[in-house]
Amino acid sequence: MSIKDWPASDRPREKLLSLGADALTDAELLAIFLRTGLPGQSAVDLARQLLSDYGGLTPLLSAEQAQFCHGKGLGMAKYVQLQAVLEMGRRYLLDELRTGPALTSPGDTRRFLLAQMRGLKHEVFSAIWLDNQHRVLAYEPLFNGTIDGAAVYPREVVRTALKHNAAAAILAHNHPSGVAEPSQADRQITDRLVDSLGAIDVRVLDHMVVGSGVVVSFAERGWI
Repeated sequence: MSIKDWPASDRPREKLLSLGADALTDAELLAIFLRTGLPGQSAVDLARQLLSDYGGLTPLLSAEQAQFCHGKGLGMAKYVQLQAVLEMGRRYLLDELRTGPALTSPGDTRRFLLAQMRGLKHEVFSAIWLDNQHRVLAYEPLFNGTIDGAAVYPREVVRTALKHNAAAAILAHNHPSGVAEPSQADRQITDRLVDSLGAIDVRVLDHMVVGSGVVVSFAERGWI
């Protein structure tokens, strides 16, 4: 049976319009993105199969180009469309942080960092620079590494803080393994950066480690 033959309340698009996007399942959201299914398979059925084949929504959306395009009913056009959608989402969240009130909610910071860093195949060390009222000045990736780690240079972090005339910072990096638990090396470089930035009166509010859907906060653990 085609989705057109379903009751209106069960069709993903109509359901989204009446109840909101958060009321839809992963398969229903993916079906809207796919738009059409395959012969004998509705868009929702195809979405369910793709989620099963890839192991969930996050592995599918973060798949590399060749792996994504290999999926049934997908291809280069869908890959390009997906990358555009993901990038628009990241830019929207950054604009929200920049134009919104002072950044005081760990939840907002987590949501933004997950959008920026989850699923990256290599380690990236970044900073959110803040003014003296904790309003966002900029988000800036500073160092790129391999799957094992990124070399972080305090002198470069200090230089960037001065460039933005920052009063405070939230540091962040991802663990490509998906495990967000900070390492001893993470704690040691954080201590060095707290000291280095403190010397120019820039306060480090937090260091967040991003994994697969989980973000660990140094501040919440009492390490900063």
